Amino acid sequence: MAQASMSHEPAAEAPPRRIAVVAFDGVEIIDLTGPMDVFALTNLGLQRAGGARENAYPIQVLAKRPGLVTTSGGLKIHADSAYSEIGDGIDTLLIPGSSDVNAVLSDSSLRDWVLAMSTRVRRLVSVCTGAFLLAEAGLLDGRRATTHWAYCDRLAADYPKVMVEPDRIFLRDGLISTSGGITSGIDLALSLVEEDWGREMALLGARYMVVFLKRPGGQSQFSGYLVSEATDRSDLRALQMWIMEHPADDLRVEVLAERMAMSPRNFARVFQEETGMTPAKFVEKARVDAARHFLGASDHRIETVAVVSGFGDAERMRRAFIRHLGINPKDYRARFGPAGPKPSPTATERYESAIRASLNAF
Repeated sequence: MAQASMSHEPAAEAPPRRIAVVAFDGVEIIDLTGPMDVFALTNLGLQRAGGARENAYPIQVLAKRPGLVTTSGGLKIHADSAYSEIGDGIDTLLIPGSSDVNAVLSDSSLRDWVLAMSTRVRRLVSVCTGAFLLAEAGLLDGRRATTHWAYCDRLAADYPKVMVEPDRIFLRDGLISTSGGITSGIDLALSLVEEDWGREMALLGARYMVVFLKRPGGQSQFSGYLVSEATDRSDLRALQMWIMEHPADDLRVEVLAERMAMSPRNFARVFQEETGMTPAKFVEKARVDAARHFLGASDHRIETVAVVSGFGDAERMRRAFIRHLGINPKDYRARFGPAGPKPSPTATERYESAIRASLNAF
């Protein structure tokens, strides 16, 4: 579906796109409510801005039977209908996950229903370990997919026909989309709103949820700091955080060793034993993370980004990007950075004013 232009008001009579979210005992609450809030806030904004008289995204919660479902945290939510009673009328079907994969896979009738519905919906979406249900139904065979980083190895081992990409926030392969851990479902839902209504609506919704418009799907679920965090030494963890916060400083091994009151040789040995990588490798990953932030969130020149992220010059940064990301900084910015014309001030002001008024009403 063509993306709505940012320079035009939303279409006044766009047909509603029904969102169905599956619930089951043990479901992760944010997997379910995070995307629901994205769609609900879009409903509110479009109505207040005059873009729709009714909900653009009617939302219903489905379960094995109507009534209360107990989430992983103990909170009970109400399912509107039994999924077995629904055969048509769903635009986007969303499967949340659970920290207990067995909870996701425990209902074979749900698996069979999702398989049958996969040809009747426009979009099929999973959050976190919800991907296991899609894989169990065979819907991810031959497709690229992701899940929570802690479960990616299991997904790949249990379903070898799935092309698992662990270092992704979300992936869209045809009509099926999968997302990583918990809050990444919000990122994916925002991308669906952007597809339907344009970047302006997604951006404003994100602002009111106090999240990035998107950590693009191609970005990592975790930073270089988290991937290689020293598990047993608080002093090394503190050093890693300091490196991440000061990428443009002098971060040679000798300087870091002095900061730790260790000899360079002993420091390098301890660091690698604790983190699984050399200090130089960690510093490079930290600088790549910093550069990615600047490229995605600013319009600074490539040469400036190279300096403020610690590479010193654009060529060194380019080589590091190719090593770690398989893409050069210019192409990275073109894919993930600020792009396109600025939103229409009129539409922006109307939407912001409408949401502000609605929030103040509560």
